[in-house]
This record gives sequence, structure tokens and C-alpha cells, in this order.
Amino acid sequence: MENITLGFAMCGSFCTFDPVLTALEALKAQYPDIIPILSPASASTDTRFGTAAHFRSRLESICGHDVWDTIAQVEPIGPKKLLDAPATGNTLAKLACGIADTPVTLAVKAHLRNERPVILAVSSNDALAANAESIGRLLSRRHHYFVPMRQDAPHKKPRSVVADFSLLPQTVEAELRGEQLQPILL
Repeated sequence: MENITLGFAMCGSFCTFDPVLTALEALKAQYPDIIPILSPASASTDTRFGTAAHFRSRLESICGHDVWDTIAQVEPIGPKKLLDAPATGNTLAKLACGIADTPVTLAVKAHLRNERPVILAVSSNDALAANAESIGRLLSRRHHYFVPMRQDAPHKKPRSVVADFSLLPQTVEAELRGEQLQPILL
């Protein structure tokens, strides 16, 4: 689809970064203009899954844009209507409560201000526990769409959920029609 600019925001679910980048490459094939947005944790934390610098470099290479990782960079999203849809999240509670204190949460707030859609790809060990209330709140709000998700290890981590990142392109297509891709729970 032409003339669509996606924001692709990522928070600190570091174990999902590789599958997310694979999904991002598929998404980029359909939507060539993608702005990468990182939370402070994702922009600066080295983990056993890789260094922040390596991840940032891969993200910028895929997107063809510099990462936005400051409040000043994302603030104009709302007033200037810079994006058509942002995505991904570990900050469900902040989003559910309207807190906008990081580049990712402010990007979402600024985008929603213009009645534009937000796609959330939930990956959380607490999705079916502490985060369940936040997911429920966001499911009931207009302009919030979810990448379908499933339990990733129900016997070892019974409250953990991971988005099926391979469904990201289909989720964007459905969201552009104003629909939630179904089923949400796989």
C-alpha cells in the first residue's frame, strides 16, 4: 500500500526481538515507510539476546530510518500527523492508564490524538496475570488492535503470552480496514 507511514515501537521484551525483526522485514515488503521507535530500555540495554547497538543497527537497516528514542523526536507525531499506525508493546499498564512518559507511550498518545489506529503485539510473562486487566482495558478501546497471541509455554509459564509476529502484516491489513484480525487468542 502506498503513502502509508507506519511507526514501529518496541519496548523491553528482549527475547522477542529476533522474531519481531523477521516480522518487520515482511512488513517492510508491503509498507516501505516504517519509522522505528524505541523505549529507553530497548535503546540502551545489552542483554543475553544481543547488544542494544546491534539491535538498533538492524532496526535502522530494515526500516531505512534512524531510530526515534527521545520524547522530542516523537512529540510531533500528533500535531504533524506523521504516522498512519504505530505498533508493539511491553508498557500495557501505562497505555491503559494514559501515561505518556517514554518515547513509545508518547508516540501512541500523540497518534491516538488524531483518531488513528495503534497495533499492540503483546509479549509478557504476566499477560494472563498482572497485565490481564490492562489488556482488557485496551481491547475495549477504539483504535486499539492486537496482533493475535498465544501462550508460549503454558506448562512452564502458565501466565505468559507471546504475539504471533508472523501475523503482523495481516494485522496491519485488517486494522487499515478498521477490523481486528481474528482470532485474537490462538
